[in-house]
Amino acid sequence: MQTNFTPDQLKDPAMASSEKILRTCVHCGFCTATCPTYLLLGDELDSPRGRIYLIKDMLEGGKPATPEVVKHIDRCLSCLSCMTTCPSGVHYMHLVDHARAYIEATYTRPWHDRLLRAVLAAILPYPNRFRMAIGAALLAKPFRGLIGSLPLLGSRLRAMIELAPARVPARSPFDRPGTFKASGPRRGRVAILSGCAQPVLKPGFNEAAVRLLNRHGIEVVQPRGEGCCGALVHHMGREEEGHAFARRNIDAWIAEMDGEGLDAIVVTASGCGTTIKDYGFMFRNDPDYAEKAARVSSIAKDITEYVSGLGLMDPVRETDLVVAYHSACSMQHGQQIRTEPKALLKKAGFVVKDVPEGHICCGSAGTYNLLQPEIAAQLRARKVANIERTRPDLIATGNIGCMTQIGKGTALPVVHTVELLDWATGGPVPEALEEAGLDRRLAPAAVAAE
Repeated sequence: MQTNFTPDQLKDPAMASSEKILRTCVHCGFCTATCPTYLLLGDELDSPRGRIYLIKDMLEGGKPATPEVVKHIDRCLSCLSCMTTCPSGVHYMHLVDHARAYIEATYTRPWHDRLLRAVLAAILPYPNRFRMAIGAALLAKPFRGLIGSLPLLGSRLRAMIELAPARVPARSPFDRPGTFKASGPRRGRVAILSGCAQPVLKPGFNEAAVRLLNRHGIEVVQPRGEGCCGALVHHMGREEEGHAFARRNIDAWIAEMDGEGLDAIVVTASGCGTTIKDYGFMFRNDPDYAEKAARVSSIAKDITEYVSGLGLMDPVRETDLVVAYHSACSMQHGQQIRTEPKALLKKAGFVVKDVPEGHICCGSAGTYNLLQPEIAAQLRARKVANIERTRPDLIATGNIGCMTQIGKGTALPVVHTVELLDWATGGPVPEALEEAGLDRRLAPAAVAAE
């Protein structure tokens, strides 16, 4: 794509990066075939190619964002399926992130939109605030129909209430700074991201990861001072807030890397993993953090990515459970991790089914299902229908957002991949399987042996 940025414009590192990305696009349109919003809406401006044209016109012309541009950029899920499809290597993620920050700086949203985004940014990255917000949502559940009928904010508020869990989970003893020793000889040492929303909604994920890693001889540390990775606010265009969260994590992890050392920073939420692996790019021009951020990104790994390198121990129980594996967009497109989770589940003894249209987003996408609930609901219905076509006993995934989104559309139990790996190698049964009675489903050979 030919560009016409001025030399002065290109002095801005963000603009220079976006100009380079724009020049790699050859207008081929391959991206339209895998874009969820184009699939649903059929509007060229709701495809990656259309959004690229809008972004180019906005940035090149130095224009403030318009309502039309904002509408189509807001509808983008940042699922990154277009990056997997693109034959030219267009780095759409960095381009749309820059566009969102530019929109935040040049466009004044309607008051109700500003209010909602400010509330999400003030609550979701902070576990204690988020916990209290869930309590408030539970109190509001009986009135969600009335709330949904309110003008302007009604549908979004209703979406928030409906996505809230049935109860506020108890705090986890693992959700605290400290070191969890390896069982037997130590083979390695890793940090684990505690995060923000996940330890509130599903504290069992990191518990399972710590047990699994300890069982495989890995010492796990949760450093003091780390927390939200910054993804939630970063993808709303609130760049400085996102960078502030990232800096805090970088400082915490560098202290461990320069102290007792780390082999990896292990992440159990693939959305967070995609962002942490991008810290090096985010801070490329920061003289104080460029080198440190690159070091952090270089050792960040999804839990399945890390365990694959260790070699999963043989399972201690047999089962004939059929698992539909849902690969989160941030896993398959953002981190390009596709085979490792399924290979581990098979090694653990599960029958693994691929989901039709597995490359299409479920509609979660960070805060997307709160900000764009109508489109998100259509994508969830499509995803659930495809999952249920495989006739599984349960669903496994590696991202808390996907689990929350899909779980609201199906009666099938949804679990984290690491919970199944932990259970198969000696850990407790995942809560969702116990509630569904699937913990009693052993393979015929195992039953005969008993």
